[in-house]
Amino acid sequence: MSELPLPPATCSLGASGIAVSPIAWGMWRLAENGRSAADAARLVHAALDAGINFLDTADIYGFDGSGGFGDAEALLGEVLAAEPALRARMVLATKGGIMPPLPYDQSADYLRGAIDRSLARLKTDVIDLWQVHRPDILAHPQEVARVLDDAVAAGKIRTLGVSNFTIHQTAALNQFLGHKLVSTQPEISPLRITCFENGELDQTMMLGLTPLAWSPLGGGRLANPESARDQAVAAELDRVAEAQGVSRTVAAYAWLMAHPAGIIPIIGSQQADRIAEGTQALKVRWTRQDWYAVLVAARGERLP
Repeated sequence: MSELPLPPATCSLGASGIAVSPIAWGMWRLAENGRSAADAARLVHAALDAGINFLDTADIYGFDGSGGFGDAEALLGEVLAAEPALRARMVLATKGGIMPPLPYDQSADYLRGAIDRSLARLKTDVIDLWQVHRPDILAHPQEVARVLDDAVAAGKIRTLGVSNFTIHQTAALNQFLGHKLVSTQPEISPLRITCFENGELDQTMMLGLTPLAWSPLGGGRLANPESARDQAVAAELDRVAEAQGVSRTVAAYAWLMAHPAGIIPIIGSQQADRIAEGTQALKVRWTRQDWYAVLVAARGERLP
């Protein structure tokens, strides 16, 4: 059977030359339940000590519908203020462009302010990867590009990315950027395979973008599959997981990482052991037959 290569130990963030781990840790729920800076620091250490140097957050993380905007960034900022040496060990990514109660805002003034406020909350001089969180269809991509290029030129941002953009939205923004995009962050999981079939991953390979997969476990549905489709996908993952001595979760990460686009799954757990467990995906070997079996289960029908 044709075997797929194992993921690399490190990879480049797009064409930037910045070395990142092939798995990232996301902080969507970092500020939940009144987590202390000490507890947050333990999670940061868990990720870094496991070899995960790519940390992803956003200014909207922590927002509960009425308050908490910026809380996750601010909490990470407390960690970095207490242990400044940690900053050099990580590639720090954040996102902006959402301003409650508006859906999205990428007007020039708002974007400039959002970038500066993220820098202040994170207590850092530069953000390694700044991503437009969701596309504002009322903002011209040329205007957005101008603000982002200025931020890179000013040394506030090292590289640029997008999140939840369509193929054409990504292409339009990239067309106007002087500092080209290095990443895109769509939802990808064995239960959400749209990107495999709509051209998004083909575009990442064409443009040299690194795809970052949010919700790689299907929003928790892989842990507790209920529908017949979800159970079928879980069963195919379990078959490989049991053969290679890993959990279904690890097999799901590895399934994404086996794609030639170099998908980086973002671990969303806020438990130290679950964060560290994710790195076992680097040792999971897929065959084409097993990989396609998961895809067919997710499609719910045979491939043409």
